[in-house]
Amino acid sequence: MKNLIPVETIQGRILLIRNEKVILDRDLAELYGIETRVLKQQVRRNLDRFPIDFMFEMAEDEIEILVSQNVIPSKSTLGGAKPMAFTEQGVAMLSSVLRSPGAVQVNIAIMRAFVQMRKILSTHKELKGKIEAMEKKYDKNFRVVFAAIKELMEPIPPKKEIKIGFRIPEKVK
Repeated sequence: MKNLIPVETIQGRILLIRNEKVILDRDLAELYGIETRVLKQQVRRNLDRFPIDFMFEMAEDEIEILVSQNVIPSKSTLGGAKPMAFTEQGVAMLSSVLRSPGAVQVNIAIMRAFVQMRKILSTHKELKGKIEAMEKKYDKNFRVVFAAIKELMEPIPPKKEIKIGFRIPEKVK
């Protein structure tokens, strides 16, 4: 059976927030073909199905980070509401509360994307282990090479926000 939505499209919407892989409510609503307010309404009607490890509302500082990293173009795209972030389990639970015609197929596609990402991450860990084993095996002359490889494998830390503009120095009294 073919996926309705390419896995790559879904993977591009999976974010890392609070050390959890999540998808935002607006992205899920788009994937399901419903309005964000409808998705949130269904979740709020069934809050007992969404404990904190399934879904959480984002804090203001988390929203600011997403805006600064251009994950969300601006806060106005949120419609004034705090976004809900759904973990893999939360997305699975959504299929039980959403009644849209393609909800089950979309849910299957999303679950496959999460599984594929997990496989990629486990391969990354295996590769890191093999490199560390090789590092122990070879002499000190290769340390620079292994250090460079490890540096390439590390995730890129988020950039610090640099304020641009002219500052007027305070008047000296």
